[in-house]
Amino acid sequence: QVQLVESGGGLVQPGGSLRLSCEASRDIFSISAMRWYRQAPGKQRETVAVITSDGSPNYADSVKGRFTMSRDNAKKTAYLQMNSLKPEDTAVYYCNADFVTIYRRTFLHYWGQGTQVTVSS
Repeated sequence: QVQLVESGGGLVQPGGSLRLSCEASRDIFSISAMRWYRQAPGKQRETVAVITSDGSPNYADSVKGRFTMSRDNAKKTAYLQMNSLKPEDTAVYYCNADFVTIYRRTFLHYWGQGTQVTVSS
């Protein structure tokens, strides 16, 4: 079954760090763009970071200089290193990707289930 599985969320104090992972299931053959989104309570889902197949990331202004997105193509995994976390970073973080499966099916903007990040003292 095609899946994107996020992990690494949790509770952290302001100023702390977390690293999120997004691992693609084995039946995903190749991945082009990968993205991280977040949705805070009562707010719209917003783009946090996007990384293309060549590894060039782009970030939302609100996280520039604090968050770093990377990917390991061999492991079919994307990461989001989050430093200097603020209470306003509290949200459910979702992985999203475009990929082709081993069955030659193409999926665009496929979503993971999300992982909760809470920044609080």
